[in-house]
Amino acid sequence: MSELRHVVCPGCDSVNRIPVARLAEGPRCGSCHAELLPAHPLELTTGKFRRHIERSDLPVVVDFWAPWCGPCRAMAPEFGAAAAELAPGVRLAKVNTDAEPELAGQFAIRSIPTLIAFRDGREVARQSGALSRGDLVRWVRGVV
Repeated sequence: MSELRHVVCPGCDSVNRIPVARLAEGPRCGSCHAELLPAHPLELTTGKFRRHIERSDLPVVVDFWAPWCGPCRAMAPEFGAAAAELAPGVRLAKVNTDAEPELAGQFAIRSIPTLIAFRDGREVARQSGALSRGDLVRWVRGVV
């Protein structure tokens, strides 16, 4: 029997079980048929955050950012490129701290951008400050 991974759908938030061997084949949600592992960051709201962090077997790296933040805007394309490079084994997501102040408070975000890596629903690493694509990919691979 093939080893399975739980993957939360970015479209409908349902949990899908995907064989590890098929993760790189562009699996789709069994409920809404959305692409489960797109090669771009997922936007998370307070309502979606816990489900995507706690129910996914994949590591999730979250960029806490704000639209007025210059370093956040400069890092955005780098973060997107890193998402494409790290998919399908790691999901990258973004949380707008202006729109989701509860999450920023819950994780004691004091400066932005701040990256937090989650595995099995728990924080495993944190990095503050903008990173280039290469540095971001190295950091993620080193902590997850």
